[in-house]
Amino acid sequence: MWIYDKKLEYPINIKKKDLKMAKFLLSQYGGPNGELAAALRYLTQRYTMPDDYGKALLTDIGTEELGHVEMISTMVYQLVKDATPEELREAGLGAYYTDHGKSVFPKDASGNPFTTAYINSLGDPLADIAENMAAEEKARAVYENLIHLTDDVSVIQPLLFLRQREIVHFNRFRELYDYYVKKFNANR
Repeated sequence: MWIYDKKLEYPINIKKKDLKMAKFLLSQYGGPNGELAAALRYLTQRYTMPDDYGKALLTDIGTEELGHVEMISTMVYQLVKDATPEELREAGLGAYYTDHGKSVFPKDASGNPFTTAYINSLGDPLADIAENMAAEEKARAVYENLIHLTDDVSVIQPLLFLRQREIVHFNRFRELYDYYVKKFNANR
């Protein structure tokens, strides 16, 4: 199994409330290219990997993505914790507040709730890993977009960390893809 260390993978200490940024960050929590979708995708796909190497890699990355869910949730919470209901309404979070208060709930920045339609598991290792590489690239692009939406260093630094982890995950999936192409003598 794994050990939960009870600390964030990267420290988050946001002091300045920014409700619009909190709303934007929800995309990396409950959106189609977010951390929750990635975690569930990888932890589902691991069962049909053809060997322990692939299963272990998807388990490792999938559980790390759960840590990223925790980071994004912490960021959203810290950005809204001192907000009044009126401020939340003015920032476009009135409907969110109505349904969830200041809790963190998996939705995207437009308010669409998380759905399992965001994840896929085909059972074909090469197809699943190719999808995972694309997912990591999409998440990297979303992090870059989020970084451009703020000038708060306490928000930017964890986003830069998360962006870098997407690059690492992409490279690990690419290595696994190449390994399986060679192992199965697939014409790619």
